[in-house]
Amino acid sequence: MTKKLSLEELQRLSLSEYKSKEKNQIILLADNIRSGHNIGSLFRIADSFGFEAVDLYGCSVKPPHPEINKTAIGATESVAWSAIENINNYIEEKLSRGYKIIAIEQTTSSIPLHTFPININEKYILIFGNEVHGVSDEIIKLANHFIEIPQFGTKHSLNVSVAAGIVAWHFLDKILTNK
Repeated sequence: MTKKLSLEELQRLSLSEYKSKEKNQIILLADNIRSGHNIGSLFRIADSFGFEAVDLYGCSVKPPHPEINKTAIGATESVAWSAIENINNYIEEKLSRGYKIIAIEQTTSSIPLHTFPININEKYILIFGNEVHGVSDEIIKLANHFIEIPQFGTKHSLNVSVAAGIVAWHFLDKILTNK
C-alpha cells in the first residue's frame, strides 16, 4: 500500500548542508514584485530546485516580511539573496560573469518556453515582472532573450509565482536530463 513519506523519510538536507552544496547556476530576479507571497514563492522555488539566488529589484518586497515568511517557510535562510539598487550595474556585472539575461515576458521577440535552447553549461538569470505591468521597460532593454509561456485560454498572463514555477521547472528538467 502506498503511503505518504514522513519528514524524516524525505531525508532533506540540513541548512548547513544545503548552503555548502553546489547550486544550479540560475538566479531568479524579481522586478518590482509587490506581493510578499509571490516573493516568498520565488524563495521556495529557488530552494527546492537548488538555484543560486533570488535577487530583488525596485519596490520588490524584501525579507524579513510576514507575507514572505508565510510562503517561503524558511527559504530566506537557505537561499542567497540581495537587493539590487542599480539594475544597469547589476546586469553589466552578471553579463561579465557569463550569465544569460532572460525576461519572462510577452514581447515582439519572445519565443515559447519549450523552444528556448537551454545549455546546462550556461548560467541564467530568469526575470519575473510586476504583477500588473510585467517586466519593466528598463529591464526589457537590457535582456538578452525573451521567453513566454504558451497559453490557450482567455487570460493573457499567469500569476508570477505560477509562471516562475513553470519556467524554473522547465530549466531544471533540462539540466537534470542532460547531466
